[in-house]
Amino acid sequence: MQFGIFSVGDVTVDPTTGRAPTEGERIKAILAIALKAEEVGLDVFATGEHHNPPFVPSSPTTMLGWIAAKTERIVLSTATTLITTNDPVKIAEDYAMLQHVADGRVDLMMGRGNTGPVYPWFGQDIRQGIPLATENYALLRRLWREDVVDWEGRFRTPLQGFTSTPRPLDDTPPFVWHGSIRSPEIAEQAAYYGDGFFHNNIFWPQEHTRRMVELYRTRFAHHGHGSPEQAIVGLGGQVFMRKNSQDAVREFRPYFDNAPVYGHGPSLEEFTSQTPLTVGSPQEVIERTLGFRDVVGDYQRQLFLMDHAGLPLKTVLEQLDILGEEVVPVLREEFAKNRPAGVPDAPTHASLKAVAAK
Repeated sequence: MQFGIFSVGDVTVDPTTGRAPTEGERIKAILAIALKAEEVGLDVFATGEHHNPPFVPSSPTTMLGWIAAKTERIVLSTATTLITTNDPVKIAEDYAMLQHVADGRVDLMMGRGNTGPVYPWFGQDIRQGIPLATENYALLRRLWREDVVDWEGRFRTPLQGFTSTPRPLDDTPPFVWHGSIRSPEIAEQAAYYGDGFFHNNIFWPQEHTRRMVELYRTRFAHHGHGSPEQAIVGLGGQVFMRKNSQDAVREFRPYFDNAPVYGHGPSLEEFTSQTPLTVGSPQEVIERTLGFRDVVGDYQRQLFLMDHAGLPLKTVLEQLDILGEEVVPVLREEFAKNRPAGVPDAPTHASLKAVAAK
């Protein structure tokens, strides 16, 4: 099972100091966090893609290419790549290039994003979000798997005799996760292609997460890719830890209360009782995360959001030390127990290459 972190890249005022980092400071902080993730033994670092304030990660491949040059082992991913407002041709080329730069340590999470105004900025209509996601991804798959593509659709100009360059590393396209919180159509798309389904369950109660993952698993089997238990599932989560849970709650509360997404709404206690947000001791995080298996079954990837809501870099790096030293080793051991033999690991470039060679 893979463990890692994802960043949404928000630039938020630290409520304890009244200061927000500059965009440059925030970008450099994300890079430092990615390097720390490999240092503490995590498996995955993922960055979001946003094109509006207060977020800075508008160019994931630029960021991930820099991180690839500074790391050796960690898998580099997105959370998410906007399949609706990016041209599939550019996605095909950018991430194949990143594959070569990173020696295959690349996968993608496709998504529609959650910011409506982005669509017209890129010449698209939000009312066509699902059809855009479906058509653009179908084209992207062909661009990675066919040397010469003739294509015509609804949302971009036709292609005639087109070859996307560079070709995927070892003729093996990156593994794709389809990320969604609420759209059954995206779970169906992931199942249809036999891709991974990532439910970023950071805002929703566990029963909603259960229903979405069960839908994906059922349809994965329906489309002939294996049993429901063999479907590839990833989950998101949010944590903040200190040795004592009271200290964690006291330190995190002002950040929660002023966060741009959930601040000024439900109390911290209400939010933690109804969503996967866990604020407490390392043991509480371990127990809460192990409980996710009771909701969705054995799964392949767990990513945590840790650098949001204005938390200073020093604090985030401390959190990563705790995660890597005290939490993930226990989670690895416990999740491995009683894991059925038929449950696959998360696909990697090496495993996909081996399958393609058979």
